[in-house]
Amino acid sequence: MAQRKTVEDLFVHLLSDIYSAEKQLTKALAKLSRAASDPQLSDAFKTHLEETQGQVERIDRVVETSDIRLKRMKCVAMEGLIEEGQELIDEIEKGPVLDAGLVAAAQKVEHYEIAAYGSLCALGKQLGFAEGVKLLKETLEEEKATDLKLTEFAERAGNEKAMQEKGTKEKAGRT
Repeated sequence: MAQRKTVEDLFVHLLSDIYSAEKQLTKALAKLSRAASDPQLSDAFKTHLEETQGQVERIDRVVETSDIRLKRMKCVAMEGLIEEGQELIDEIEKGPVLDAGLVAAAQKVEHYEIAAYGSLCALGKQLGFAEGVKLLKETLEEEKATDLKLTEFAERAGNEKAMQEKGTKEKAGRT
């Protein structure tokens, strides 16, 4: 097991972890986009895929400007979050209910990323990685904006359609 004895060791570990998370997410977002029935949600996942690819490139720049080397590792937290999303896709019929589930799953991912980037910004600041922190803050703001968009989608369309579908099924069951 890797030793994390210094703040810099911890920073490198956390940055390596989120790098793995972002790489895994680039593969998962295409699946989420295909699984979504709402065209706006599908487009939002496609847009976030492009953004995530840029975030991976940004981490590469953080590594360069901070003169550190990433560790080869797999982010098990992201692996689990992606697995939860896949379970929804496998278990729920395509439609508004699945869309609502996909939004919830995507928000879990965003909250994980917000926590990770917030911690990295704080540690990077302590280490004097000014340019790296600037890049990490840019990604942190993108993650927060994506979370906000997902919340707005859930409130505006996704969950409303799922509730309408629930009402239709309940009425059908009573007749």
